[in-house]
Amino acid sequence: MKKLQAIKTLRVWDKAGKYVFTKHQLCKLFPQDLPKTFNEGLKRLVKDNILVRACRGIYINPQATSLDSYTIEHIAKALRPGEYNYVSLESILSEYGAISQIPLDRITVVTTGRKGVYQTPYGTIEYTHTKRDWSDILKGIVTVEKRPLRIASKAMAWRDLKRVGRNINMVNLEALNED
Repeated sequence: MKKLQAIKTLRVWDKAGKYVFTKHQLCKLFPQDLPKTFNEGLKRLVKDNILVRACRGIYINPQATSLDSYTIEHIAKALRPGEYNYVSLESILSEYGAISQIPLDRITVVTTGRKGVYQTPYGTIEYTHTKRDWSDILKGIVTVEKRPLRIASKAMAWRDLKRVGRNINMVNLEALNED
């Protein structure tokens, strides 16, 4: 993978609004490279700050003009492809104003995939697994334009918080019931 070619390719994808890539996606962008050549080229791109390694297998184009305030959500979406993922629990309740504490460096995501915590340069992603059926999930989540992940409704976030046994004492019930 040649540096100049990589920069040109990343610019093309930036114009299309994409700046977060899995290693697998990057491999598809440079199909002419053998695995060893690709891995060495990827290491060089990270070393030269052309790409930033967000966490294992996820890379960010830091020079992208399409960078937005949802980088952490783009990363969360890339980490759990093919699963239902939505922002819930403390993160979304804070956005709704039902929790006074604002989690600045952490996003709480409910997923049908594996639970886990990932540290990234853009914040911490905390996945909480749910066994809910996808039809129940879809009834309680909302799509927000330009936001990579769907978000839980107030009622769904409150149910999630109670269901997973988190601290419910910090929730302002009056704010929760406002519409």
